[in-house]
Parts: sequence; C-alpha cells; structure tokens
Amino acid sequence: MAAITASMVAELRGKTDAPMMECKKALTEAEGDMAKAEELLRVKLGTKAGKAASRVTAEGVVASSISGTTGALIEVNCETDFVTKNDSFLALAKAAAELIAQHKPADVAALGALPYSQDGFGPTLEDVRKGLIGKIGENMSFRRFKHFSSGAKLAAYLHGTRIGVVVEFDGEEAAAKDVAMHVAAMKPVSLTSADVPAELIERERSVATAKAAESGKPADIATKMIEGSVQKYLKEVSLFNQPFVKNDKQTVEQMLKAAGTNVKGFTLYVVGEGIEKKVDDFAAEVAAQVAAAKQAG
Repeated sequence: MAAITASMVAELRGKTDAPMMECKKALTEAEGDMAKAEELLRVKLGTKAGKAASRVTAEGVVASSISGTTGALIEVNCETDFVTKNDSFLALAKAAAELIAQHKPADVAALGALPYSQDGFGPTLEDVRKGLIGKIGENMSFRRFKHFSSGAKLAAYLHGTRIGVVVEFDGEEAAAKDVAMHVAAMKPVSLTSADVPAELIERERSVATAKAAESGKPADIATKMIEGSVQKYLKEVSLFNQPFVKNDKQTVEQMLKAAGTNVKGFTLYVVGEGIEKKVDDFAAEVAAQVAAAKQAG
C-alpha cells in the first residue's frame, strides 16, 4: 500500500478545501490515488465547501464563555437563519468561545489552529469549520471575538443568540447583569459622553447643521440649536447617561452608584452588524430568465 505523505494530504486539501483528516482518510481509502481520493471527497462532502466560501455570511450567533475573571465573546456567521438553529453549528460557536477564553488566540487564524474535534472532523477548529461547511452546505466564518482577562469581574448577557454583551465590573453581580441587559436593549456606543468616537459626533453635528440651515434661524440661534442637538445625542448614546431600562427615573450611573458597583467597560456584539446583506429579488430573477428564454427562441 502506498505511503500517505503530508504533501499528498496538503495537495488534496488544496484541490478540495476539505478538512485535513478527511483528505487523509480519502487518500488511505484510495491507496494513494490522488484522482480517486478527490472523487471520494466530492461524493462524501460534495463541492460545497469550495463553492460556499465566497458567499456572504450575514446571519449567525453570538456565544460567550465566562470563568471567573476570564472570558470570551464571539460572533460566528453563516448564510441563513435556518443554520443558526443547527446543533452542530451551535456546538462549534460554543466551543470557539471556550477555546478563546482558555487560550487567548491573537486573531481568527490563531483561533482556527487550536485543537478541536467534532462531528468526525478535526484535529483543529478550522478543520471542523470546513468540515461542517461541507456537511451542512453553507459558508460559516468566525467574524470577530474578544478575550477578557483584565482582572475585573465579568457578567454576560445573551439576548437569544443574536445579541451578546459582556460587562467588566467591580461590585454587585446583579447590578452588572442588569447593565448587560440594558446594553443589549439600548445599544450605547460608549461608557461616557467623553468616550463617544469623534467620527460619530461629527456625523451628528453635520446632520444638526443641515437641519439648522433649513430652519432659516439667525446664525447665533442656529449655533445653539446645533450644539443642543450634539449634547442630546451624546447623552443618548453614552451608557452612564442613559435612563436605566428597569427604572427610567434614574440613569445607569445613578443606579450603579446606589448599588455600589463600578462598570469599567462593556462589549456589545449584534449579529451581522455592518455586513452587507445580499437581497435576492426573486421576481426580477424570473423576469430575467423569461427574457433570456425569449431571446434564445
């Protein structure tokens, strides 16, 4: 029987985009015949992984893993909402969060290289990801993650699987969990007004300037209108200034002070945020096909 070398496995993997162990199994079964091994993989996994790799992954789930003062938050994407309910996909997301918390990988590539096996795929997380693409037939990707190990306490809140929040705090856990839930609902962009990114402030100032110009008010009044709008915006998007969702008679800052709790930071992930989603216009597609058929006729 022909010896299966690492270079043969690498060559087959390059041709099929199949997981490493699957390539080795196919080569072993094909007794080293590259063409036969490729055919075996095509039959087993289809060409799904290769074809799926270019498709947009705007759906997905957020997963977290917290152990004491160490934790992780990750967004794992797929193409359709249907796959977000798949047990294998959910297990992959949960495992990825746990691996991040344990190993603190530097980036997505380092995360993918960590040891992990599932559903017969492995020996790395990336091999499992590619194997599940072939098995399920949809592209999947680890979009972003954050590792927490600053020494602060951690509180996590998941709203279903689409919104995830981790709060770093000192003090009462109940208050911190309330803040995590508040962040999921109100989506602040920073802890305080001073922390709001300059580009967001400028965008708001630009909108306020345009509105003031339309009003036809004198320059001095227009300037006050613009500044008033900006200050209102800063209060609306900074966590400490927002009215607390469980009691809008007090701000989040006031609630935390009463609870003797200090929030040092928060991370909010919303699935698909900022990803350009592909919208299929079925009617237009059918019309185009009918037109093409007429031209052909």
